[in-house]
Amino acid sequence: MLPRIGPTGKAERGEFSLLFLVQLGILTAMNCVVTAGPTHENLDEVRRLTNFSTGRLGSELADFLTTHGHQVTLLLGQQATYRAPSKAHRVEMFSTTADLRERLQTLARQPVDAVFHAAAVSDFTFGKIWVRSPDGQLTEARSGKISTRQGTLLAELLPTPKLIAELRGWYPQARLVGWKYEVDGDRVSVLALAERQITECRTTACVANGRAYGPGFGLVKGVGMHLPLRDSAALFAALEELLR
Repeated sequence: MLPRIGPTGKAERGEFSLLFLVQLGILTAMNCVVTAGPTHENLDEVRRLTNFSTGRLGSELADFLTTHGHQVTLLLGQQATYRAPSKAHRVEMFSTTADLRERLQTLARQPVDAVFHAAAVSDFTFGKIWVRSPDGQLTEARSGKISTRQGTLLAELLPTPKLIAELRGWYPQARLVGWKYEVDGDRVSVLALAERQITECRTTACVANGRAYGPGFGLVKGVGMHLPLRDSAALFAALEELLR
């Protein structure tokens, strides 16, 4: 009888590992896509809007899945500050939300078993930029580098497409996991948002975290189905379990 596999992916007795079981054909290696890090949106040719995502969690998840025998493509934001060498079989860098969207669509042309969408996608992109004169007149700014000498600027922020809402259309058979990172509210409200994401976007699960959730992570699989996880190691093990 095979030993029971612990949360680290190693057998609690004996010397079997999940990778060894994959090699034996007892477990199946899955083709996975992991997104990590921030998108950015250009104000002009030298300035951009981005967020504080480091890309560490998604990058470490990609490493975990790779060491457990899965084929992993990591899509990593150019502005991610976490840059440890990746164990993923393939790494692609993305820039804007539109760029990440295009890469996800392209990957959907090949068989994909799971998408872990941990990237912090910008909620807004820039529309028009106006210069306001001292008398209040607005003139649209058109420049590769908008000069501060022009004075006060007014920037139009346009909502970006919700990529998580498009994944099911691109990957109709895949396991899809989204993220819900919130700083306002409490754990109950974050879990409600995670359940809503699953229902509206037809995803398999959602990871809840952030200041509003509190310490650790919550893996939500549906209404009232919440698994609290103390740290990233426990989270990765629970996510890998979804592939079996």
